[in-house]
Parts: sequence; structure tokens; C-alpha cells
Amino acid sequence: MPPSPTRGTPAARASQQIDTGHFKDAEATITTALAQPGLEPAQQQTLLFQRERMRRILLDFKLDTAAAKARLQKQIPDLTDAEFARWDAAGLLEKQVIDGRTLYFNRAPANLFRLSAEARARRKEQTPFNDGPNEVLNDHHRAIRAAAARTGSSSVLPMREEVTQTLTVRADAVPAGETLRAWLPFPREISGQQENVQLVAHVPEAFATKPSDTLQRTVYLEQTAVAGKPTVFSVTWQATLYGRDFNIDPSKVVRTSITPELKPFVEERAPHILFTEAMRAYSKKVVGNETNPYRIAQKLFAAVDTIPWAGAREYSTIPNISDYTLHAGHGDCGEQTLLLMTLLRLNGIPARWQSGWMFSDGTYNNIHDWGQVYLAPYGWVPVDVTFGRLNGDKQLEYFYLGGLDAYRVAFNDDFSQAFVPAKTFPRSETVDSQRGEVEWKGGNLYFDQWDYDFSWHRVEPSRGDATAHR
Repeated sequence: MPPSPTRGTPAARASQQIDTGHFKDAEATITTALAQPGLEPAQQQTLLFQRERMRRILLDFKLDTAAAKARLQKQIPDLTDAEFARWDAAGLLEKQVIDGRTLYFNRAPANLFRLSAEARARRKEQTPFNDGPNEVLNDHHRAIRAAAARTGSSSVLPMREEVTQTLTVRADAVPAGETLRAWLPFPREISGQQENVQLVAHVPEAFATKPSDTLQRTVYLEQTAVAGKPTVFSVTWQATLYGRDFNIDPSKVVRTSITPELKPFVEERAPHILFTEAMRAYSKKVVGNETNPYRIAQKLFAAVDTIPWAGAREYSTIPNISDYTLHAGHGDCGEQTLLLMTLLRLNGIPARWQSGWMFSDGTYNNIHDWGQVYLAPYGWVPVDVTFGRLNGDKQLEYFYLGGLDAYRVAFNDDFSQAFVPAKTFPRSETVDSQRGEVEWKGGNLYFDQWDYDFSWHRVEPSRGDATAHR
């Protein structure tokens, strides 16, 4: 991971200048610092990453006001300047002022329709959002709850999936003959959640996997670039996936004794989990005088669930993701999860990260982040605040606070973990590991230089209660 700037250093000054939109000043700070004799390698890397962060921000924020309006007019042909100005003033169109230029986030026009009911109603065509089928209450949730009740197991209805992920580097992204190094995410063995993980195939043939106890597991591959041709890496694996449901009884939950093993999960972890004054004030407002750990978690879960989902800028460009989400008024799955984790830890409730990929019986699939919370006497239980409360059945409303659908695979049990073998250059995604990573001797290849995809099929259908995990 790129080192965080140390307070008082040129890198910290450059970082502050970037965050306030003074990119030219930041570049001058970086250039001057890099020219100083005796600069240590770690200091150089930190400075260079701040330069790279500016480049990434400018890739995410390409729209001037006219371009942002033009995007909106595709769905609202009679958009008025007054409407745009009102939504803009309300903070519903994410933007930055960079060296005096107002630039809007590329996804801000699309995000507006998730953030504003007024804007949604103004669309020429009322097309539904492409959300996952398990984000609303359905028979899969009901079947998990019923099977868990019948069997007494928190892991039920196993089904086996075969998945292939491809990572395709665009033709001539690097000179012909150069070696491309790729890291593709690979499932972890997690008892009761995903088991019997097997590597089926990979391209190219030479590979290395990180051990299953590695918290961000990958398959490492190398391949030589050929002129005029894309370079394709792929990995195919199988895993048995379980639906999960602890169906927590709040009256049985007690305050957790914080052991040395649990201590890291109630602590701050810079830069994305910090107990800021704003975070403390928000927590106090939500939690009030509640003392039951489950009820506290439930209140925080419900509060973060009210923060609408919206497409996110790249995590590597955000100095503190939980703080950003608290103030932005929207967030994607990882941003919502890190905010909830921060609030839970602030209240002495252990919380940790989990993320990977989700899929469906149809064509829907997506990368996704969620988490786990430790509630005694149940232990670690799942929490997916992005899917949030399920409306339509009071008994299943909080399914995702202690339950999990089977249509997901975890690649990661933590965030911002180093790869093995190590990456030479900073990752494209410095927090998560889902899309993959690529580099060559000339540097990291960013997301605009390659594409990724998943395909999948069922190997064995759900076998019902008879094979519930115990």
C-alpha cells in the first residue's frame, strides 16, 4: 500500500493541497521535494503517489458544467438551468473545484437519479435501476430462514458454483516482449460460508496462489505482451457456498469481552477508520442511551442504511473513506461498510471487513463489499448495510444484520493488505481486491488500460436441509 503522508512533511502538504483543489501548487510541492538530495525511498514513493492521485482524480472528474448538463438532458430533455442549479446547490451533483475549474464526477449525472426523487420523476423514461435481486426480500431469504430454523444450523442450503474471471490488458498497453504481472482475486476458505475451494484452470499455465489464511487472497500470473494483441489472464475455480442466518435474539446478546484477538477490531485504523469529532457526534445522535450491543448495532445499521447508494469515485483518491461517506450523503457498498465499521468500533463493538463478488441465477453480477460484526454469544456474524433492511416482513427486516445470501463469494477478510508476491508499484485499488491488478517494469496499469469480467454456472444445486453445515 502507498505510505500515508506523515504530518508536517512535503507529502502531507501536497495531500492537503490536492484535497483543497490546488493541484498546481501540489505539483510544485512534489517537484521541489523530489529534487531534494538524500530523499529516502519511502518518502519518494509517498510523493509520487500523491502525483498519481491527482491523475486519478482528473480521470474521475472530467465533466464541466455544460457536459454535466448535457448528460442530464439525455434523460431530462427539458432540464432547466434553475433545476440544475437547485440540485447542484443541494450537493446532489458531486464536484470538485480544481485550480479554479469546476469539474463534476463522471457518474454524478447518473447518481442524481438515485439521490433525488424529484430528479427521478423528471426522467423521460422511468427505467428501473439495475440492482441485484437479493437487495429486496425474496424466496431465497425466506428459504434460508426456514432451513436455519429447521436444522438449528446457521449455514444452510449449500450450492456449488464454478466461476471464471478474466482480466484483459488492452493491446499495446505495454511494449511487445515486456512481462505483464497480474494478480487475480481468489476465494478464501471460510468455514460455514464458503468451503472446498478448488482451482480448476488458469491462463497462463505458470501461477502462484496465496495461502487461504491470507486476508486478501490472489492468484499470481505472468505473461509476455504481444504487439497488436490484448493480453488475457484468467482463473477458474469452484466453491461450495452457504446461505447464513443467525436469527439473533437481542435479549441474549451481551457486551463482548475484548480479548487480544478482538482488540484490533475495536480500534482506529488510519486512514479510513478514525474516530473524528464528527463521527462521535453522529454516533451519539444515533445511539442515544442504548446499551444493548445488538440494539446499538441495529440503530447504526438502520442509520447508515438511510444513506443512499451511489456510484463511487476510486477509493485510492479518498483520504478517509468513512469520513467522506458521512459528509457526502451517499456512498457505495465499501464506503457504507467502512462508515458502519467505524461507528461500531467507536461503540466498542468489534467489526471487520469482507468483500468479493455477487451473482444471480440470471445475468446480474457485480463486485461487492460487506462486513462482519462480533456479537456475544453468537460470535462473528455477517452484516450487509448496503442491502440493508428488507421491507415486507418484520421477521426478516434485519436479515442482513446476522444473515447472508448464498449468492456471493468472499475474496477478502480485510482491506489494504499487501499482495504475495509483492507488487512493485502502488495498486490501482489500494483498499479492495476484486477486479485484479496488473503492472510491468514501467509501472502500474490503471483501470483505464484493462478490463475484467466474470462468467459462472451452477455445478451442484442447493441440496436442502440434509446437508446443512453443522
